[in-house]
Amino acid sequence: MAILPIIWAPDPVLKTKCRSVDVVDDEVRRLIDDMFQTMYFAPGVGLAAPQVGVTKRVIVVDVAGKDEKPQPIALVNPEIVWRSDATQIYEEGCLSLPELYADVERASHVKVRYLDRDGAEQKIEGEGLLAVCLQHEIDHIDGVLFVDHISALKRNIMMKKMVKAKKQRAREQAA
Repeated sequence: MAILPIIWAPDPVLKTKCRSVDVVDDEVRRLIDDMFQTMYFAPGVGLAAPQVGVTKRVIVVDVAGKDEKPQPIALVNPEIVWRSDATQIYEEGCLSLPELYADVERASHVKVRYLDRDGAEQKIEGEGLLAVCLQHEIDHIDGVLFVDHISALKRNIMMKKMVKAKKQRAREQAA
């Protein structure tokens, strides 16, 4: 397993609609393991393959609390098959937009169909933080960032901050 570099916005790979995985093989399982290690190290509660430069429909989530046993879920080719009409507003952040947060309104309950790490079809229902996380990460594999759900003014301010932060990080890495 390896900790992979997380891509920061703005980056074209984060706006890419990812391709489906044909077969859940050892390469996909290795990607899943690396994504979990990267997510836990960051730390975060979700990570999508494009955030580590891979344009495949793979996400990992674990919304267990700090004092709870980890509950890792790997989803290959996830698809939301139902969303509640009821919504919730949740302050979201993203490993690809570090230290930036915004209130985002999403469905409060979702049902998702996906393949597990063995290639078996599964379904999961999520509400609360799990619903938010599933929608956020599935957005990623469709080329959508959480800032795409907020006003253009707020989004532009956040993206300017990201451009500045990326330049600063590049200077620090070059030194």
